[in-house]
Amino acid sequence: MRLRACAALLLFLTACATTPTVPTPRVANLRRAAALPWTDGGRCVVREASQSWPVLVERCYQDLDHDRLEFHDTTGRCAIASAGAAAVGVGFCVLAAPEIAVGAVIVLGVVVIAVAIQEELDAYELRHPYPEEAAASRGTKGTSTEAVAKRKPKLEPEPAGQDWQPPVPPVPVDRTRRASCEPVPVNHRGGNDPHNKCADKIPNNSFPGWDVFVNGKNFDALQLATRVLWEVKTDNFDTYSDFLQGQVIRDQVTKMRIERGLARACGFDFRIGVRSEAHQEELEAAAPDLKGLIVVMDWC
Repeated sequence: MRLRACAALLLFLTACATTPTVPTPRVANLRRAAALPWTDGGRCVVREASQSWPVLVERCYQDLDHDRLEFHDTTGRCAIASAGAAAVGVGFCVLAAPEIAVGAVIVLGVVVIAVAIQEELDAYELRHPYPEEAAASRGTKGTSTEAVAKRKPKLEPEPAGQDWQPPVPPVPVDRTRRASCEPVPVNHRGGNDPHNKCADKIPNNSFPGWDVFVNGKNFDALQLATRVLWEVKTDNFDTYSDFLQGQVIRDQVTKMRIERGLARACGFDFRIGVRSEAHQEELEAAAPDLKGLIVVMDWC
């Protein structure tokens, strides 16, 4: 009788030791968000990762790099949702779906996993006692638990899912996960020909017909001789309502400061092109630190 009890206990302990742990919803959200470009380093995602995916998207949607995202309502569901009284943006609706259809979200350029998200995933894998699941999270064969514990955090950038355009040459990263400062010409982001034409006509543009990938960001143009990176804004700003103008200014100022930081970190100056003096004045009033960097594009 005692022998049977010991055998049953041994069988139970063996089953417990070999049963893989299912990733928590938090980890699943982190892995899903890792394929997207974030302007805040992924801090909002890490803060909200324990929520459901739609709640996370709702709270962190404003921290996405929208310039590098294209949303396609492949099911037609979001077009219907956006027509109601409480309109839901198509992009938000597509991204918040429980399962994102193939081709629904396209990320332009290479995504370097946001630092905060990568650190959370590294910490999870180092804590995890089962090498099979740790390996599955990276698509590799399992290794010993000791090897998992000793493994250094991964520093290479990863592609953002099944659909990402345009193809970009591999971009080296340094020990702090920052993308290379070497400018790489890449295809223009599609779908906005007037915007691209304004960028191409920037005086002394070194790569007309191309965007320039620097420090993890697609910039609209580069004047290589003077080391100036450009972003252009082709909004019909003067026609917007006061409310919409205020929203546009807030969003653009946040992005411009991030873009300026990326450019300066690599030793480049930064300029912003706009289409009207009113747009220029509103931006400078909201962000005096950008004064002198905003140019009215008389060529566009």
